[in-house]
Amino acid sequence: MDDYRQWYDDDGITFHSEHKVQFSQADSSKRLSFFELLKISSDMAVEDYAQQGLDRDTLTAHGYACLVSRVAFRFHRIPRENERYVFTTYEEKPEPLQLVRAYEFAAPDGTPLVTGISSWLLVDPAAHRIIPTKQFDLRKPVETQKAHDCLKYGKIAVPDQLDACYERTILYSDIDGNGHVNNARYGAFMADAIPASLRGAAFTDFRLNYAKEAKLGETLRVFRHIDEDAKRLTIVGRTDGGTSFESELFWS
Repeated sequence: MDDYRQWYDDDGITFHSEHKVQFSQADSSKRLSFFELLKISSDMAVEDYAQQGLDRDTLTAHGYACLVSRVAFRFHRIPRENERYVFTTYEEKPEPLQLVRAYEFAAPDGTPLVTGISSWLLVDPAAHRIIPTKQFDLRKPVETQKAHDCLKYGKIAVPDQLDACYERTILYSDIDGNGHVNNARYGAFMADAIPASLRGAAFTDFRLNYAKEAKLGETLRVFRHIDEDAKRLTIVGRTDGGTSFESELFWS
């Protein structure tokens, strides 16, 4: 029987968790899906906080919620079905209005598979307002920063001309405990917009920005633009309330 461990480095900040890519987590190319990539990254960030005594109920009781805002990943090699890997995450020095968190999926021998970095908004769930990170006093502030082998999260340049791809109604199974679409679901929305000609491509980088939460019953309209010269696929989702998400994929 497989045994999967979780542990912290001596710094008390760097959290590790062992996993294996299950059949249901892989796409048709037998690679870890974008939905699962986001789901694991988000869930392990939540687990990291929980093991430090900051589970979601505790955060809510103190007037805090953490919402992922922007993510960026580099694919050295996307892990495949039945492959074991070690997931690592840790916080870095925050920006004034965003918490910063790094990720790594690595082979058991330490070879990097996927590296990433993200920003998270600290919000008051009752007042629906952003809280400056310097006011987050439930844990010791993090001051360390490291170099990252991936693109920086940031603004995505969306082309003026986008092709309509598909639309879908936001359904009950898309919604999480925050009352809107779970952040990982956008990985599935994005994957559904990848043209057949690129589904098996060797993707190198992925960025996703969350703009306005999609909610139950809304219609999400998904658009894309393929730039063959730059080897860049842009995918955007919009509701009647405006842009919901923007993303881009690069391939080699």
